Amino acid sequence: MSKQYNPEMPSAGYDQADFAALMASNITPTLATNKQMHFDGVEDASVFFARELDYIKSKSYDKIYPEFTALNNFPITHEVPEGAESMTYYSYEKTGMAVIISNYATDLPRADVKGRPTTAMIKSIGDSYGYSIQEMRASRMAGKSLDTRKAEAARYAIDRKTNEIAFAGDKEHNIMGILSKDNNVPLYTVATVDSSKTAWKDKSAAEILADINGMFAYQSKITQDVERADTLAIPPAQYIDISTRQIPNTGYTVKKFLLENAPYLKEIISAPELSATNKSTNPYDSDVALLFTNSADKFSLEVPMAFYQYPLQNRNLEVIVPCEERVAGIVLYYPLSALIATGI
Repeated sequence: MSKQYNPEMPSAGYDQADFAALMASNITPTLATNKQMHFDGVEDASVFFARELDYIKSKSYDKIYPEFTALNNFPITHEVPEGAESMTYYSYEKTGMAVIISNYATDLPRADVKGRPTTAMIKSIGDSYGYSIQEMRASRMAGKSLDTRKAEAARYAIDRKTNEIAFAGDKEHNIMGILSKDNNVPLYTVATVDSSKTAWKDKSAAEILADINGMFAYQSKITQDVERADTLAIPPAQYIDISTRQIPNTGYTVKKFLLENAPYLKEIISAPELSATNKSTNPYDSDVALLFTNSADKFSLEVPMAFYQYPLQNRNLEVIVPCEERVAGIVLYYPLSALIATGI
């Protein structure tokens, strides 16, 4: 349950570091001496604004932005210590087979997995927000909370960057995304109809199903039927089309038809990051579909340190709250558990 704002006590508690910074600032003494503020002293003013900051921070920590597909649909892990500068993991391809053996067999076949080491750099994403002495003065006199939208904007900016990294990575800093062209996720080109058309808007429900089943068949072939993805992400235009387009005389939408007839497929989700127009997340020149297994055993977005707001800092006639998150990008333990289809 979200906190309700009480102008007399914005929060039941507060961060001692925020309180200490306010006590040491030149802002709360100024506000405390203003009779219109109705403070008993510097400590009273510092406690009040420390509690208010606690309320603001808690609201931004609780905020969820549904438009960020990776943050709401990809497995997210926090396995690496937040102080690490890099991480090394192994990408695996299951190999080998078991055989019937004799009682004295010494040449047992290896059923290991081939592992390829990959090193990912861990980088910080940061921004900040703050309040001037006039904003603090005005909020107290009006009996209203400081504008929580500043903290929410800081959270939004960091979440947006993390989401972009989850899809496209960051080549300059050696961080991989699920759509990075060097991540060993296989590519699949959907079938052509009417000589040149591949887009789903130009295809029937049966032809779209053939594309999806073709993705599953290709994944089965290259993994010897080991991998079976369960989630399909597609751009909003395609998602709206299949969700609303009716198949004549059946009472079915195309989406319902696909979910009932595509093997292993459990969910179809809309992902604006996969649109060709979204250059910050889609490095391809066309709309793409992403087929993946929604399990942290296969891949995850590694976030060693989740969004964090540091104790406030004094800067002239304002207080600043620095924010940070540490990200390693997509960790692909089994690249063949995902598949990218272009041209949809």
